[in-house]
Amino acid sequence: MLPKAKSSSPVCDEDTQDDASVNGRKRSLTGREDINLSKRPFRGRSPGKPSPTSKSTAGRPKPTSVSLSGMAGMVRSRPPKALGIKRLSITKTLPDDYHGRSWSDLQSALDAILSQKSVEASQEQLFAHVKNMCSHKMAPKVYELVNSVIRARTRREAVLFESMTVDNDLFLRRLNDLWLQYCQEILFIRSIFLSLDKLYANQLPNVHPIWEMSLNLFRENVSTTPAVRKRLREGLQDLVLRERNGEAVDRSLLCSLVHMTMDLKTYVDDFEGLFLTATGALYEEEGMRILVTNNLPVPEYLAHVEQRLKQEQDRLVSYLDQSTRKPLIEKVDGNLIGKHIATILTRGLDEMLDQNRHRDLFLLFTLFTRADGALDCLCKAFCDYAKRRGSAIVMNTDRESSMVQDLLDLKERLDLIIVDAFKNSDKFLSALREAFETVVNRRSNKPAELIAKFVDLKLRAGNKETTEEELEQLLDKIMVLFRLIRGKDFFEAFYQTSLAKRLLVGKSASVDSEKSMLSKLKAECGPGYTNKMEGMFKDMELSKDISANFKVTSQRLGSDIELSVSVLTSGHWPTFPSTEVTMLPEMVRLQTAFREFYVTKRTGTQLTWQNTLGHCVLKATFKNGKKELQVSLYQTLVLCLFNDGDCFSFEYIQRATAIEKEELKRMLQSLACGKARVLTKEPKGKDVLETDSFHFNMDFSHKLFRIKINQIQMKETKEENTNTAERVIQDRQYQIDAAVVRIMKMRKVLSHQELIQECFGQLKFPVKAADLKKRIESLMDRGYLIRSEDNSQQYVYQA
Repeated sequence: MLPKAKSSSPVCDEDTQDDASVNGRKRSLTGREDINLSKRPFRGRSPGKPSPTSKSTAGRPKPTSVSLSGMAGMVRSRPPKALGIKRLSITKTLPDDYHGRSWSDLQSALDAILSQKSVEASQEQLFAHVKNMCSHKMAPKVYELVNSVIRARTRREAVLFESMTVDNDLFLRRLNDLWLQYCQEILFIRSIFLSLDKLYANQLPNVHPIWEMSLNLFRENVSTTPAVRKRLREGLQDLVLRERNGEAVDRSLLCSLVHMTMDLKTYVDDFEGLFLTATGALYEEEGMRILVTNNLPVPEYLAHVEQRLKQEQDRLVSYLDQSTRKPLIEKVDGNLIGKHIATILTRGLDEMLDQNRHRDLFLLFTLFTRADGALDCLCKAFCDYAKRRGSAIVMNTDRESSMVQDLLDLKERLDLIIVDAFKNSDKFLSALREAFETVVNRRSNKPAELIAKFVDLKLRAGNKETTEEELEQLLDKIMVLFRLIRGKDFFEAFYQTSLAKRLLVGKSASVDSEKSMLSKLKAECGPGYTNKMEGMFKDMELSKDISANFKVTSQRLGSDIELSVSVLTSGHWPTFPSTEVTMLPEMVRLQTAFREFYVTKRTGTQLTWQNTLGHCVLKATFKNGKKELQVSLYQTLVLCLFNDGDCFSFEYIQRATAIEKEELKRMLQSLACGKARVLTKEPKGKDVLETDSFHFNMDFSHKLFRIKINQIQMKETKEENTNTAERVIQDRQYQIDAAVVRIMKMRKVLSHQELIQECFGQLKFPVKAADLKKRIESLMDRGYLIRSEDNSQQYVYQA
């Protein structure tokens, strides 16, 4: 039978030596092994066979108690339990004189440390004393000893500093020296009494560790005493103020003392509050003095603010707590920027924008993002600036010829400022768009007319200022202005007229550029907007085929004149004034032949000749040789008269050609007073009078063989502009009538205000309520609408 396990492990007395404890641990381990063996179940052996460990007990009667082997057989179905080995805890008994000797050693060590003297006992010995005393329930007494010694030290220093009469700088240095020395002493003390923190202070919620307890004592007895606290506050604020004023101060001293307040948890009360109050007062006075009183230029003031912000950021990094960042920056931004927003914008923004000072504007934008509401004020001021500069361009009637180019230059300049200085802000882009939309509509429909003429100028042949790529970029910029104009129908009318002239006289610089512009207009306003203009291109392409077929017919006539005709669909082309002039007999014969040719191909059509749009190439012989003159039809009629004579008066030329007098004056002026003077005038002068006479200039010479003579008659006159504008206004009246009828047909009954609002929503051009009222009255006169019998303010649709 296996020996029974002991119910308890051997334990040494408190005064047992170390070797006894080791033997005790061995005996305990042996006992544990016996238990494990006694509880191990029997396997692979018959119940009757004796156990190999019980040979000496053979023949003895079996005990009446239940054996361990029997228990093992009974719990065979259960898994064996895993038993661990626990470490034996041994409590030592300290010698009788240990308490007094240890107290004395620790007391001497504390006094030596706090008086900056060498400690006689070793640190290991002191550490062992503390550990042994804490292990024997003397930790409270040890903690109280440390507390009382440190408290006495802090009180002595407090008395010394309260009676100190030195200046603030020396006072702060001595206080800083005390603080640094005190921290070193406490760190040394804490390393000795580490077991006290671990076994006592950290285990109780109301007991502070030595470091924290020491900081509390320093705060209670030194830093928060009235005299010390007052001088500490004043000294720190004085150092900061002197540093801000540019004086050299001991920043390491300032940094150390500020961090001392952080460690002592007096940062907010002893430093931050006073620091922020002084900061606000300083920068409020500085902003008023520099910007308002001294009238410092705005760019220099912004640079000063930037420098101040960098200095404050440096203070935050050097010695301020990060919790001070937000209120400190708010003080700087609010006093240097927020309180002077109007002054900065009024005195400096226009100048910086006019001079394209991108860096200063970027600094302005950056600083204004820091002040509440400042960015909105800057955006509004920027928008107002664009409106003022743009309106000055649009309202200047003396520079209408350069208005569009000036607007494009202004737009490009402000766009670049937004990209470089305002970080391509969507807010500023919207403000600029709003400003230009207001600007281009200041003069009703005039900007639309001038934009159309500007495009005509750029798309004419002979415009060698730009390449095709540059022209394409220019068209994109023009489309930006086009999107903003409200009178797009005015642009359409004038652009259609100029396009017709470019196509008919062959003045278009590039067909690709023309079609590119049409595609841009179509994408912006829809296919209906460019339908007529696209039809004009189709007419020109068909006219080429018609002219090629007629050329065969004209050869049969035996004429020396080659006629090329452009057949225009009246619905696609603008209306041109039709005038009757005396044509050359050969021209009349060719016109008749073409009419007969065209009618046979397309029955039911009627042709009307537009003489004002014709142009010719004449062959002329001078003393210096032959030349080809590219002239208008009217100029051709005048020059052909000189085949029958060398000198004719103005009256004779007018009777012979039947050209209207004012138009004839322009023709003769281009032939006799221009750069290519194929005629001479008597008397000489720039203007043509009805009493003048004209001679053929046989001495004319030119370096080119084919010479283009300015076609003055192609320039739009005031009368033509007025006719075009009246045509657009008439078309608008038709659109208003159609909109009113369409609305009333759907709604049947509407009040006057509701009908006006509906019309405003449907019409795509600007219209006044008074004009709408006139059109409504016109429709009532024609029987489309009547007033309601129950309410005179309501209209009823008449089917």
